[in-house]
Amino acid sequence: MDNNLETLATALYVKIDDMLKDWPDLAPERPPGSIAVTLGDAELLTLAVMSALLGFTSERRWLRYARENLAGMFPQMIGQSGWNKRVRKAFFLFIRVIRMLAMDTSLWSDDVWVVDSTPVQCGCSRETVKRSDAAGWAEYGYCASHSRYFWGLRLHLVCTLSGLPVLFALAGAKADERETLLGMLEAGRDVVEAHPGQTVIGDKNYFGQAFEADLTERELVLLRPVRKGEARRAGQDLFKPLRQVIESVNWTFKGQLDLERHGGRTPEGVIARVLARILALTAAIWHNDKAGQDVKRSLIAYDH
Repeated sequence: MDNNLETLATALYVKIDDMLKDWPDLAPERPPGSIAVTLGDAELLTLAVMSALLGFTSERRWLRYARENLAGMFPQMIGQSGWNKRVRKAFFLFIRVIRMLAMDTSLWSDDVWVVDSTPVQCGCSRETVKRSDAAGWAEYGYCASHSRYFWGLRLHLVCTLSGLPVLFALAGAKADERETLLGMLEAGRDVVEAHPGQTVIGDKNYFGQAFEADLTERELVLLRPVRKGEARRAGQDLFKPLRQVIESVNWTFKGQLDLERHGGRTPEGVIARVLARILALTAAIWHNDKAGQDVKRSLIAYDH
């Protein structure tokens, strides 16, 4: 299998199209008697992935580029208004395709997960904060990694050591990381039950007897740094090199997939753009795995 963007797009389209033929109920609901869409759902998600991989943060520029350069692959295109509506209605389809691709890799059975959260900034000025439709969900928070305050959300991510997204959630900037993780584990109970004895690596924020007891009840083993005043913990010598994995995954989202330049102005818009980036990373890892690449999370073959 070739390792380039066109091949990935073709393989991804076929995969999603086959899934929708097997489970048509996964497609976004459309009113009875509505006009048939010119751009299929599989094409829509494939285009969203290509947009993220090619670094487009403006939907208007992306659609203009697609009409001029991708007409051979996608002969039927839609306008920006239709694109916005379709992508936002495909919320659950994005999630199902991400899970389907992840399960179709050799990495899905990895017995170590890494968990962390990273800022998703939604505004820089006070005027934006006051007028944004995301106000009430987005809030002020502090990013210890960069020693700065920001206004927006946090992307909470559970991934394998190869960077494959397993579970994820968007929450307010001040949301408790432990509560968010427990919520993710509850929502993805089928995934947790299919991985008994899994080791979960987190930072110092994932602490507390009740929290760790909940993880133990789910047959998960927590590995984290020792907090001040605590006794030495098992496995702490292994923590630092493995802990860098989640930092590099976050950098992939921010440095290569422009997570903080998502451009969403409403809750639905932010969710759609973040999901497109998670799907893009998952699709790249899936394709690299099928192509036998050594570095599964590499996007070099797809970002130009």
